[in-house]
Amino acid sequence: MATRSYLDLKEAVWDRNLCAGCGACVAVCPADALCFDEPGGALHPRNIGYCKQVQDEVNCGACYDACPRVEKIGDDVLGTYQKILSARATLDIPRKQTGGAVTAILLTAMRQGLIDAIVTVTEDRWTMKPASVVITNSEELVVHAGSRYNWWVPLVAALKTAVIEKKYQRIAVIGVPCVVQAIHRIRRSENDLLKPFGKRIRLVIGLFCTETFDYHQLMDEVLKKEHRIETWNIDHLDISGKLEITMRDGTTSRLRLDALDSAIRPGCHYCSDFSALYSDISAGSIGSGKGYTTLIVRNDTGRVFLEEALTRNNLVEEGQVDIPAIEKLGNLKRSKSRSPE
Repeated sequence: MATRSYLDLKEAVWDRNLCAGCGACVAVCPADALCFDEPGGALHPRNIGYCKQVQDEVNCGACYDACPRVEKIGDDVLGTYQKILSARATLDIPRKQTGGAVTAILLTAMRQGLIDAIVTVTEDRWTMKPASVVITNSEELVVHAGSRYNWWVPLVAALKTAVIEKKYQRIAVIGVPCVVQAIHRIRRSENDLLKPFGKRIRLVIGLFCTETFDYHQLMDEVLKKEHRIETWNIDHLDISGKLEITMRDGTTSRLRLDALDSAIRPGCHYCSDFSALYSDISAGSIGSGKGYTTLIVRNDTGRVFLEEALTRNNLVEEGQVDIPAIEKLGNLKRSKSRSPE
């Protein structure tokens, strides 16, 4: 098959409102010709007016080959796995989300030299505005622990910083299913332009996800205008069948997810993957008790990183996982997902 350019990606994904907004195409474009004009607002990237394949007839295809929306994702809810467990961090992680298990695994890996950089999402504590970030030390990781992943942000775009600019060799990527799907395509691709990215990604942790939200629509239109909730007064947000808002004084309120439809990214409507099927480890709060994280260990890579954290007593396994609860929410997402026209 002939190599595809950004024009093929535009026709197949962008023009059909299928774009996940993951930022993979931005990261791997060798000409830096793809970008998002407005983080939080643009529905898909744009081309700046140049493409080495279109203008110079040089084979590329990196953007198309990295996109998670050019192939259908399986309908399985849990996917293949070796083990499902409930765990919590034993480390002092002030801003940990649920059980802090993901942070414990990453801290252990970083301290043991298994990884040297983490590509993930952070947020401003006052405005809650999200941004992608490359974390390179354990102290920085603790500071960013507990950052929420409900927001849309072109996370994979930061992979270019980690790989091309900073030259990190052992990278962990933490993200929602569309991010994991993009990384999966990059890791298995035979495209020579993607191989430098794929061979440097050592660990992928996927986060349970029903949908992601446009920051401005959710915070400004829904929470602020409709419910008189200011960002500076919010401690954290969580999604477990509903949007749970915890204020700084400890009070909570919940909103039905169908009341947030206007804030959902259009591309999310076409995703049926709840549990990040192509990750090494999947993680989320569903299925575990308060203060614990559900972990789905999918392969040997995930098992090695998990066992390292358990062996060093940075993570403890406790309690049973309510697997039907995970399947229920996963099936709900699958039933609501649309088929591309």
